[in-house]
Amino acid sequence: MKKSKGEKIFNIFNVMFMIFLIFITIYPLIYVILSSVSDPKMLLRHEGLIFKPLGKASLQGYKMVFRNPNVLTGYVNTIFYVTIGTVINLILTTLGAFVLSRRNFYIKKIMMIMIVITMFFNGGLIPFFMVVRNLGLYNSRVALIIVAGINSFNLIIMRTFLQSIPYSLEEAAMIEGANDYFILIRVILPLSKPVLAVMVLYYGVHHWNSWFHAYIFIRDRALYPLQLILREILIESQTDGMIDGATEMLEESYFKELIKYCTIIISTLPILSIYPFLQKYFVKGVMIGSLKG
Repeated sequence: MKKSKGEKIFNIFNVMFMIFLIFITIYPLIYVILSSVSDPKMLLRHEGLIFKPLGKASLQGYKMVFRNPNVLTGYVNTIFYVTIGTVINLILTTLGAFVLSRRNFYIKKIMMIMIVITMFFNGGLIPFFMVVRNLGLYNSRVALIIVAGINSFNLIIMRTFLQSIPYSLEEAAMIEGANDYFILIRVILPLSKPVLAVMVLYYGVHHWNSWFHAYIFIRDRALYPLQLILREILIESQTDGMIDGATEMLEESYFKELIKYCTIIISTLPILSIYPFLQKYFVKGVMIGSLKG
């Protein structure tokens, strides 16, 4: 079909606008990456945009960050929290969603109302802290895993998906003598791989980025996750152990800004590297959550 002059003009402005949106979305990341490999003295004096490394590009800032042993410890702790926490999240969310999706579970409407209420109201930070402390979970790894065992929104997403599975499949299994556990493991879960992938991604990203619970419940630095270590570097400007030498004080003023950019890249690189391959599952999760039921 031949396009009119107005349609051509609209398409040109539409393309230009989308390119502009892409640029302002991606450029902050590009700015941080280029800054992290720039010369620290030139970076400290520079103002405005950056489109190439300032001075001679180097990885000196990253070497300084990893000179801090707490960074490596934080990486190990974060991997532990992400792995174990996501597994527990997946088990609890699957069991809860399966129960709430059963037709013969008569109080599921009441329970759903109570679950939805928790999305808007909670007891507050102080009661939350007191419960965790009185349970003996304070300053332990369990505190970072159990307190975020189930996310209400993720539970609703998974329940909605399970309700979309044809009930005739469960009836056929029940006729053969299958119980609820057999139906869940052999019938429901094999058909729920898309939503399970969504849950793994949602919970995994949450654990990777989480720092607030550790900030409240953890006092032993050996248990700090990576994000809490990097928060100290970024916000509190703690660069102890990263800069040494005779001109330590002078060098510290130059390298503090560089170290901050490097820590941002270190904390986001793992997620950035896998997100493009898993984006379709995030879209799938949004579509699942948009269904009524």
